Amino acid sequence: MATISEVCRKAKENVQAIALASEQDMNAMLSSAAKALREKADDIIAENRKDIAVCTRGVQFIDRLMLDKKRIDGIAAGLEKLVELPCPVGEILEERTLYNGLQLRRVRVPLGVLGIIYEARPNVTADAIGLAIKSGNAVVLRGSKDAICSNKVITAVIKSAIGAAGYNPEFIQLIEDTSREGATEFMRMNGVVDVLIPRGSAGLIQNAVQNATVPIIETGTGNCHVYFEKTADIEKALPILINAKTQRTSVCNACESLLIDEAFAQKHLPAIVQALRDKNVEIVACEKCRALMPELTPATEEDFYAEFLALKISIKIVSGVDEAIAHVNRYSTHHSDSIVTEDAAAAEKFLNEVDSAAVYVNASTRFTDGFEFGLGAEMGISTQKLHARGPMGLRELTSYKYQVRGNGQIRG
Repeated sequence: MATISEVCRKAKENVQAIALASEQDMNAMLSSAAKALREKADDIIAENRKDIAVCTRGVQFIDRLMLDKKRIDGIAAGLEKLVELPCPVGEILEERTLYNGLQLRRVRVPLGVLGIIYEARPNVTADAIGLAIKSGNAVVLRGSKDAICSNKVITAVIKSAIGAAGYNPEFIQLIEDTSREGATEFMRMNGVVDVLIPRGSAGLIQNAVQNATVPIIETGTGNCHVYFEKTADIEKALPILINAKTQRTSVCNACESLLIDEAFAQKHLPAIVQALRDKNVEIVACEKCRALMPELTPATEEDFYAEFLALKISIKIVSGVDEAIAHVNRYSTHHSDSIVTEDAAAAEKFLNEVDSAAVYVNASTRFTDGFEFGLGAEMGISTQKLHARGPMGLRELTSYKYQVRGNGQIRG
């Protein structure tokens, strides 16, 4: 097994294979990879089952880990979507002539070598490779031990397809060392890895934030909120809540907390609770909720901060839109939050004052996703404010440089 340094340096040595590729070549690589994933679906599923067979971390974790033909087809479709999108590399961001006659142009360029560290989502392996290809970046992947068989086979299938199409695939590298020490070494590959993107649990992300010396783009956990404002239409509100909470509980854009205006709760809390219970959602609630429905389990302060990633939700009654916004900005992870309302002024206030990467009116938080936003696949959802925020697609995986053309100018 190659060392961490050897794997990272091999990606660095082969970065020009993708950095200088034409968009036509990038698209050929992506199309070849998508086709191969579908053709080798049975092999991928067989390796994925090895990971699942030794997993002891519960149903929700296995849901993240599991691959079937439908999911593999979706992964391949994400790569094909990238073919349809324009390559951002070479885009002219600014062009002007300076006072001294120098012609200045600011041009979009790849970041270089991307380091991706992630947990039990083998789809990330293909998504990251696809995004790296179309943004002109080399990529070093480091998944968790829970998905090592899946990650190895997906990487091998894609690299083999790219090689068979006549291209050098060695700008794609997978770290097979899944030890904690290996992760720390990877996070400190300064001068070789240009940027590190962690995807996964709060623990993984905080470990990267605290230990990485490579520049990092922090992706966020998702304590997402849905807020039923007093003018909300209950027939619209309930489907939004149920979709946001229960369509897929193990993802970062699932709703974890429900806020309800007092007037709305007085009329509709029993129906809301019943709709959640019909989907087997465990409810913890504030004292105002329990005054209306004493049988509800009391919520703790920690519950309002929690990303449950399970069929569980916290509910709090608020006095109005100002208290709802204050609650979201205090307790959320600044990922995705939604207001359900028929009041245009309340909607605009929520949009403008909630400090999150994605803010919705009358829609489920589940739409915060690179594919849904038309970005093809995504590298993660950033909740920070520097460089990238929200779903990170192709443009978020680039930087820029200045190209300056002169005619003998010197500075006096």
